[in-house]
Amino acid sequence: MGAPATETLSRHFELPLDQQPAAENWVNHGERTPRAARRASSVVLLRDGTHGVETYLGYRRGNSPLGAIAFPGGSEEHDDDAAVAWFGPTPGQWAQKLGILDHREARARIVCAARELFEETGVLLAGADELSVLENCSSREWMELRQAVAEQDLSFGELLNGRGLGLRTDLLRPLARWFSPDFAHRRFDTWYFAAAMPVRQQASLLDGKGTWAAWKSAAALLEERSTTVLGDEVAHRDTVGKTLSQTTVPAVEVILEKIATTRGTIAYLAHRRELRTFHPQLVDAGGEFVLEVSVSTASEGGICWRSR
Repeated sequence: MGAPATETLSRHFELPLDQQPAAENWVNHGERTPRAARRASSVVLLRDGTHGVETYLGYRRGNSPLGAIAFPGGSEEHDDDAAVAWFGPTPGQWAQKLGILDHREARARIVCAARELFEETGVLLAGADELSVLENCSSREWMELRQAVAEQDLSFGELLNGRGLGLRTDLLRPLARWFSPDFAHRRFDTWYFAAAMPVRQQASLLDGKGTWAAWKSAAALLEERSTTVLGDEVAHRDTVGKTLSQTTVPAVEVILEKIATTRGTIAYLAHRRELRTFHPQLVDAGGEFVLEVSVSTASEGGICWRSR
């Protein structure tokens, strides 16, 4: 049997409760110039599990533009464009991939992704050369280094250069660029990347900052998306009793849907995807505000197709 034809569908995603006042104010007082979007990067960390491909999700406080439950990530810092040792595609090649004219901006996107991944999970996509990846970086010393980088007492570049390490930029795969809705008080311009979990590293919470994180099967999360199982597990005031859509952003749901269609981590990373820019729009659907996004039905690295 042939594969189903690929379509682009307009999808509606539930608006989280904490975003509704801003949406209503945006509509009631007339659309205005959106607030500036800060550049950010996020990494979808992947591994193969018994129930399909798993990804590492964590809880984020403070009405994060990435969602209360999200992939590791965050906004760029002032020194993310500083020169660091580099293996894999050059900043110029990354600029071409991402459609960015400024090579320094492209470098900052990649460094931000690797730095945020290291801060939030302890996973470091770096090695001594283009063939090696750091091993066993989960000691007390490495936790202290993560804390120092997170507190900006140590720059990510200083960490790498001081240990003779270079970023393995070839381990990252770009997925898509997402802008926060125009009405949001805090807006991100986020590039999402994917990476396989390094074999001899472990993901863990950052001491003193993280409160919940776990590996989750993308397929299992989608099967339970209309329930409050995940929100109740996270057990925070802004997640308990809430569904997946009520605790995250459309980018997370769309990416989870694509992961759930894949045969495995390698297939997902090897998939040649069109790099699209998404900008959820606020629409009134029968008297209720929702976020509208045009999403392709194409599978990514798999042979099955899922729909909501």
